[in-house]
Amino acid sequence: MTNKVSLTQFIIEQQRGLPEASGTFTLLLNNIVTACKEISHLVNRGNLVGVLGSAESENIQGEVQKKLDIITNDIMVNALNWTGHLAGMASEEVDDIIAIPAQYPKGKYLALFDPLDGSSNIDVNLAVGTIFSILRCREGVEPAVEDFLRQGAEQVCAGFVLYGPSTMMVLTTGHGVNGFTLDQDIGEFILTHPDMKIPEETSEFAINMSNQRFWEPPVQRYIDECVQGTEGPRGKNFNMRWSASLVAEVYRILTRGGVFLYPFDLRDPSKPGRLRLMYEANPMAFIIEQAGGACSTGRERILDIKPTGIHQRVPLVLGSKNEVERIVAYHQEG
Repeated sequence: MTNKVSLTQFIIEQQRGLPEASGTFTLLLNNIVTACKEISHLVNRGNLVGVLGSAESENIQGEVQKKLDIITNDIMVNALNWTGHLAGMASEEVDDIIAIPAQYPKGKYLALFDPLDGSSNIDVNLAVGTIFSILRCREGVEPAVEDFLRQGAEQVCAGFVLYGPSTMMVLTTGHGVNGFTLDQDIGEFILTHPDMKIPEETSEFAINMSNQRFWEPPVQRYIDECVQGTEGPRGKNFNMRWSASLVAEVYRILTRGGVFLYPFDLRDPSKPGRLRLMYEANPMAFIIEQAGGACSTGRERILDIKPTGIHQRVPLVLGSKNEVERIVAYHQEG
């Protein structure tokens, strides 16, 4: 591959077309990239450096934390808290917002992240990832929780890193979606998937079938039609996938189409969904829509939701536009 374009070069060239750009965002993104390279190295080393297994603690959602959940959270925080680019942070693994230490200057951005998405996969050597979202913040203020509770449509940037056979970063700043592969020899993310687009049509769905008995009728109807294949009303066969890693599901959809569902279910009425709006649904919705797909709760566009808490959960349906619109139509029909 000749004329390799690094992620840094790509972002700088994009910012040259924006008169208001100061270069601060490029530096912030470079700090995120550095953290993700360190996480990639740890994920790759696994038990060789003793980072697998349970930490025997729980996060705010009551989920058992893996050792790497805690380690990767610390990596992200320590890579970003001193830079002067952020006014504050929020993490899936931390109860409250994360303040910038008093000895460091504060910037004009807020960062939100899931440091290790799909961590239940880590002990069985399956794909995991990091998801991040960047918002603007009023300069010179000490951000409160309310400053983070913004609609997904207000995101400045969203991205994720997939730690798979190769380490990939997928990124949008609101001008399309691009994918970068980490070249381990030179330690740089290189543009390998420019202008990623999701096909509108698909014959592949991803859902956890073990929850089927708890689904609402619109989701039951949609999956039943897919499973019936050529003998059913859709008149074609579908494939099913489920990796228990949102980053892996979204990357597959970006590269070959498909639809992913983690819908509302009736197991616990106090939890309207499984996935977190601020760290998972919002950044993925921004990426999916920028690639030509759609993202919804089944009843509402994800990017239009006004958050009520930094750990808020939502149902999530995303992927190829025509399939998502069909699922939304089924919800509207009742």
